[in-house]
Amino acid sequence: MMNLYSGSVDPFSHRCRIVLYEKGMDFEVTDVDLLDKQADVARINPYGRVPVLVDRELVLFEPNIINEYIDERFPHPQLMPPDPILRARARQLLQTLENELFRHMRALEDAQEEAPREQARQTIRDQLVQLAPILSRQKYLFGEDYSMIDVAMAPLLWRLEHYGITLPSAASPIMKYAERLFSRQGFIDALSPAEKLMRK
Repeated sequence: MMNLYSGSVDPFSHRCRIVLYEKGMDFEVTDVDLLDKQADVARINPYGRVPVLVDRELVLFEPNIINEYIDERFPHPQLMPPDPILRARARQLLQTLENELFRHMRALEDAQEEAPREQARQTIRDQLVQLAPILSRQKYLFGEDYSMIDVAMAPLLWRLEHYGITLPSAASPIMKYAERLFSRQGFIDALSPAEKLMRK
């Protein structure tokens, strides 16, 4: 059985939990204390951080790699496009979002000083406003079908209030999109008790 080493409030672990629950498969989740994670994960992940997926002799420790492995091994429901060209475009979009948006979540999670945290908040706010017109035209970020792109977006959108990010009215399509994501059973089931407390 697959075992996911996961931080109960870690947004990147949250992504992997969503995929596992979307697939409706048997798996175990081992909660890792993020304040003492070295003791738990250092022996299996050289970077000493979560998430980490262990599937028999296979050990994976990057969220996008973990999620694509799960998607390919358990293809129903499929979260990446079956067509190679569309799949490449989806990977490109996901990498763009990693560079332009998701990397700033690490500053909000890890930074000790307020200046980099405020810069991260502003960047995330601006990037989400830029995405809003796309979501006024289509149901999900990669079209009309729920995909791995939406899996990656959901933990960020769930944490906006927790991060102290308020979106302007121009981003209303983002908030409607967020509610669509939050209403999915896979997302609901993937929430840890601590994550449930992040939103009022």
